[in-house]
Amino acid sequence: MIDDTIAAVSTALGEGAIAVLRVSGPEARAIGAQFFRGMDLVEATPRVANYGEFVEADGAVLDSGLATVFAGPASYTGEDLVEFGCHGGVLVTRTLFERLLQLGCRPAEPGEFTQRAFLNGKMDLTQAEAVMDLIQAQTSLALRAANEQLRGDLGKETQGLREDLIGIMAHIEAYIDFPEEDIDPDTGRAIGQRMEGVIARIQALLASADRGRVLREGARAVICGEPNVGKSSLLNVLLGFDRAIVSDTAGTTRDTIEEVISLEGIPLRLIDTAGLHESSDDIEKLGMERTREAIDQADVVIEMIDGHAPAQASSLEATNNRGVPWVRLLNKADLGLHDDHADSERIAFSCEKRTGLEELIAVLKASLLSQEESAQTQLVAINARHQACLQRALARCEAARDALANDTAPEFVALDLREGLEAVGEVVGKVDVEEILGEIFSAFCIGK
Repeated sequence: MIDDTIAAVSTALGEGAIAVLRVSGPEARAIGAQFFRGMDLVEATPRVANYGEFVEADGAVLDSGLATVFAGPASYTGEDLVEFGCHGGVLVTRTLFERLLQLGCRPAEPGEFTQRAFLNGKMDLTQAEAVMDLIQAQTSLALRAANEQLRGDLGKETQGLREDLIGIMAHIEAYIDFPEEDIDPDTGRAIGQRMEGVIARIQALLASADRGRVLREGARAVICGEPNVGKSSLLNVLLGFDRAIVSDTAGTTRDTIEEVISLEGIPLRLIDTAGLHESSDDIEKLGMERTREAIDQADVVIEMIDGHAPAQASSLEATNNRGVPWVRLLNKADLGLHDDHADSERIAFSCEKRTGLEELIAVLKASLLSQEESAQTQLVAINARHQACLQRALARCEAARDALANDTAPEFVALDLREGLEAVGEVVGKVDVEEILGEIFSAFCIGK
């Protein structure tokens, strides 16, 4: 049972027009009544902003502003919550917060307001995680995906899986408890078909993991090639400003440089790398090693080639063991392409004239999200925690299916199903998940 009252400054630190302080818990209204003069917050009408003054114990005015009561359970946290809007100075905000602590509030931990919302049944665990995704969204698609998860789309899909598994378990355990009620072949086949349906739904959710990572973190686009072929120039062109130093001197870029852009709603993490060539310089060698490491972790590789120079054999794409999309640009096309590249299907490009840019963007977008995925209305995508839970659930469900097909004792089938159900339940927090709550909510900002 939650029996203490927490407080936090919910707006970012610094000067602004206003700041917002939040108080949530059983004593929120009573503490607010001592803190705010102008309306008795114990009796105040919920969801109505009241103007008044914030006062010291002796009645001295600290500031003036608004107080709004949100009565539980119809509040964000599911308990009585009061929001105070004051002037947005650093000193005044800190002074008001200290006054709330004097009156009995405890400073909120990171994410504790949302954690209370989860504990009080206002949202499931996937929705709670979506709050942070919403705050951190950098592109329109990421924002849309976070809103759909916050709306409960992933939670509904997971709840549907739980209900299917519970139904199958009920049938199996009924057979265990009442062995004289034999499962006829038709019923056994029906259970097997239901298991296949559950497995297919879990696999479909797992298939969205890469899309979820791309939407949340950004796809890794590594720009590589020999020295002086225009890698840093391409980074600057895609960013729209000069981020990397451009020079005719080989080895100017000695370490990876990362920047994030929005590619028509898809977050793209551009990684400019050191040129690959023979060198005796230890620092250059280290930079080139990091280039190879970046290629190994890339979602898409952009290999820059000097299209004005004679073609040279490249061993870079041969290292593409994971089959990631590989885009090859013939840069310096404005100077004229060498005859060696006449029949090449590579993109003719010019960082100087910015020709080929639209074609490059189209290829990158097609490489990262298929047209079907780009056009779909729902963008539900799991994160790493969901993925781990669902992988365990898939393994147990497949084991249960195989055991059922091999006429294994139903007790073992039920055990696998129960473990699979627990793993699915962890996604939305339908089991004892105390050990994972701290990890999830610690990433939140204070006051949320």
